[in-house]
Amino acid sequence: MSMYGRNDNLELLKAWAGTSLAFAIYILQGQIFNSRFFYFLAIAALTCGIGFLLHELAHRVVARNFGAEAHFVAHNGWLLISIGIAFLGIFIAAPGAVWHRGYLTPRQGGLIALAGPVTNLVLAVGFLLMSMVVAPGDAIFGVRLLDLARIGYRINAWLGLFNMIPAGPFDGAKVLAWDWRVFAVTVGIALLLTFGIRV
Repeated sequence: MSMYGRNDNLELLKAWAGTSLAFAIYILQGQIFNSRFFYFLAIAALTCGIGFLLHELAHRVVARNFGAEAHFVAHNGWLLISIGIAFLGIFIAAPGAVWHRGYLTPRQGGLIALAGPVTNLVLAVGFLLMSMVVAPGDAIFGVRLLDLARIGYRINAWLGLFNMIPAGPFDGAKVLAWDWRVFAVTVGIALLLTFGIRV
């Protein structure tokens, strides 16, 4: 149980499911009765959903490695909002956050924040490499690997960049407060992946 009286692994799974559903609705422009809805829901779960899940787990792992108490708490309201506005063609991923407490140096706080976006950027590179080696007809359990690679690359590159916004509760604000050089390099890589490389 977390410090909030919740099982944060279940909280993560709930947020993963909600984020995956919102992204699938967004991909299909709200057409949930489309015959390919479950196809894109599977892709959403394996790209955006996994990207979110590993992002938050990275925060938690690094925080606990520094001796802090860290737990994920889902934000039910934002999960419902993200699902609702996906029908309008808008995708926002704000399903919750890892909360931690304990003494941390600015460097440790910066590294905890950096862990999430870097995870997304590493996933983006992985999906990019995947897109280069799979054939158009390759599939697993009916899911075309090229669809998986292309969507996984785009959403994880975007998630990495989005979370580096240097303001408010975003990871970028904490990274910038720690080391502007690390911030600049990370944002530069995220911009390159998001806008400089198309698959």
